[in-house]
Amino acid sequence: MLSVALRTLRSRWTTFVGSFIALSLGVGLIATMGLALAASLDAPERRPERFAGARVVVKGADTLRVPTRIGDRVAKLDSPRPVPPSLAGELAALGRTVEDRTFAVRAEGGPAGLVGHPWSTAAFAPYHLDSGRAPRAADEAVATGDWTAPGRRVRTDRGTVTIVGTVRDLGFERALFYTDDRAAQLSPNIDQLVVDADPRAVREKVAGSSDAAGVRVLTGAERKDADADPERDSEALVAVNAMLGTAAGVTGFVSVFVVASTFAFAVAQRRREFGLLRTAGATPGQIRRMVLAEAMVVGVVASAAGCALGARGAPLLAAWLVDGGLAPRWFAIGTHTWPYQLAFWTGLFVALSGAVAASRRAGRTGPVEALRDAAVDTGTMTRGRWFFGAGLLLAGIGLPVHALLTEPGGLLGRKSYTSGPMPLIVACALLAPVLVPPLARLLAWLPARLPGATGLLVRENAAAGVRRTAAVAAPVLVTVALTGSLLGATATIDGAKAQEIRQRTTADFVISGPGGEGAGVRDANGSGARGSDAGGSDAGGSDAGGSGFDAATVERIRRVPGAVVSPTAASAVHVLEDGVALIRSDARAADPAALAATARLPLAAGRVTDLDDRSIIVTEEWERHTVGESVDVWRADGTRASLRIAAVMSVGTGGNGAYVTPRNAPGADVDRIEVKLAAGADASAVAAGLRAAAGRSGGQVFTKDAWVAASHPETDGRTRTGFLLVLGIALLYTGISLANTLVMAGSDRVRELAALRLAGATVPQVLRLVAAEALLVVAVGAVLGTLVAGVGLGGLWCALGVLHAASPLVLPWASLGAAAGACAVLATVSAVIPAALSLRRRPLEYAGTRE
Repeated sequence: MLSVALRTLRSRWTTFVGSFIALSLGVGLIATMGLALAASLDAPERRPERFAGARVVVKGADTLRVPTRIGDRVAKLDSPRPVPPSLAGELAALGRTVEDRTFAVRAEGGPAGLVGHPWSTAAFAPYHLDSGRAPRAADEAVATGDWTAPGRRVRTDRGTVTIVGTVRDLGFERALFYTDDRAAQLSPNIDQLVVDADPRAVREKVAGSSDAAGVRVLTGAERKDADADPERDSEALVAVNAMLGTAAGVTGFVSVFVVASTFAFAVAQRRREFGLLRTAGATPGQIRRMVLAEAMVVGVVASAAGCALGARGAPLLAAWLVDGGLAPRWFAIGTHTWPYQLAFWTGLFVALSGAVAASRRAGRTGPVEALRDAAVDTGTMTRGRWFFGAGLLLAGIGLPVHALLTEPGGLLGRKSYTSGPMPLIVACALLAPVLVPPLARLLAWLPARLPGATGLLVRENAAAGVRRTAAVAAPVLVTVALTGSLLGATATIDGAKAQEIRQRTTADFVISGPGGEGAGVRDANGSGARGSDAGGSDAGGSDAGGSGFDAATVERIRRVPGAVVSPTAASAVHVLEDGVALIRSDARAADPAALAATARLPLAAGRVTDLDDRSIIVTEEWERHTVGESVDVWRADGTRASLRIAAVMSVGTGGNGAYVTPRNAPGADVDRIEVKLAAGADASAVAAGLRAAAGRSGGQVFTKDAWVAASHPETDGRTRTGFLLVLGIALLYTGISLANTLVMAGSDRVRELAALRLAGATVPQVLRLVAAEALLVVAVGAVLGTLVAGVGLGGLWCALGVLHAASPLVLPWASLGAAAGACAVLATVSAVIPAALSLRRRPLEYAGTRE
């Protein structure tokens, strides 16, 4: 059978070229993403940055460690504790010490993320003066980079300073260096302590100190933990892994779907050929082996070509990720070989898997098929198609219903609405022989009643050639369904979040934290989100030197006449659930009375005014969420507290965290202030007073409507890039499949088109008929894809309702139209060009041609 298969490939190469291209591109994409994933898993060890030249760094407690029956659960503290002054004094006896402090600085004309440090710590990076001199007075500073120059006066929220020197920007921070005394005045706590002494002696001294609970002694590579945000590269790589994993999963699904559809249509076209082979004595097993042999040859060659494409594409993908800020600067493709092996064998498996069902159908072809010449497809719905189609249809509907009844929040996850449409897509493809004819007749109902025969022929051809119609509609179905599901889900969820913000905000003005659309705006939906189990790894945490309003600014805002002020601060708490899971939850610290006057929390039980220093407001997502119950939590600095539940909020879209009083949010800076007008107060006068009071610290004053608009949720860049990658893959495969299927179908319709010419149709009429058929089939696929997307989005919409976050269901009609339009153009071109080429010869030459 292998020799017969090779001869078939040579003679019917147009039948297999589309499968070859689709499979080779699929393997190339899998190899490309595999190489990128391998590179992300083999990331180089981060080196110390700020303290590369320090011998020993003593860092205040920054880790929460909770013992459980299965071991310690560990998490990063959001408000690390400082190095105790008493311990700093003890360590000074061992050798020279340098106190490090980090605090946010906002400078007019300065870069974002500017921080302040003592000048003595600059030597450990090391920083060297490029110009000027070291600071000597309280109003002097040295700047990194070239955004300013020696001699310039710079106004900051810490006072006006004179730049007396500059150092080269080393790439990991933008800083102002003050004198050590001035830095101590601005930030009294000792964040870290550099000790020039024997590491063993330092560890012994720390271990013997009564004030050193949780204090860490960092040497060697561990000194990177003293840098700001030492986990930023690993966090970026986690996002890269998620994006590439999703794209690889969709690539595999679409590749299998397209290849299986292509092989199935190719086998259906060759039923007379198989009938002749059966008449000549071939057994069903030989027919099946021949089809599988063809698939194996295509799979081997396409997989090898795909691996070569992957080797070229992976470095381009890595460069794109770095240029787009999705991956760290050092990210590059390594020398791993397992992605090639995985891609090659996956490609071969896909080819053979796609051909299995087709080979079974080919083996069932009887000798009598050689005598058939009917244009109507029959026997398309086998028992297997009914069984798997109905099963996948039930699974595609039943699984979301089960999630809706048990864990509705899971339907809001990206993995859920990315993979959710896939069972329904395959079900529609399997049930296409049942769905396509009535849908095609429905869509062509009006054209069929117009003058002329074109509409009638289009309708009957599409309904009669079920296999051809289904094969063309299948890739359109995939593209439209994925477009509607991915973009519609994010738009619906964003709409629900925006609705939550609108309902929650009752203040007349909102003052966001310094930096404008920074902490205050991005956390507009309340206190934030509830995290996952920290496990045994370091999770969470915050970078040093966060931005916020100082006490003097808050007091100036409080003194504005006619303003009822509610300052709030971002913090976090941890709770141990099920005795083993350490869960982090964002929290917001607020005064209960002021909070009740300026915000409307989505309470399911209790009252906001019952919140005090011995209580907490939680969500229904917490294991304990009954008013009056006590729950043990660990605050942002790692201290433990038993708090009574004062009120319970609904889960919503997942952005509702916890609320505590400022006493239970140590180290939290006020980053948002909500203001309600007092009775009889003039809104314009209050707004002017607020701008005057907050402007000096960089705060921005929003009206309620402006605040809701500014804080409208948007899909983050990584998710958007991942979706574009997924949809690009789907559209690419759609184009390949449409072109291949329509070219295959066109080569078999030569005699049909010649018969139309002999019946009196002109060449333009025939081409219009072919184009209209292609457009009708695309419309069938687009309608089915829209229905699939609608079912998935309907489940998501119901989940939002259950979670008390009702929002209008959003179908991205513009994107759906664009996807369908692109498919229509591809289908029309792929159908019309082969037909036009075949019509160049006289009809009589084709009417009697052999197959």
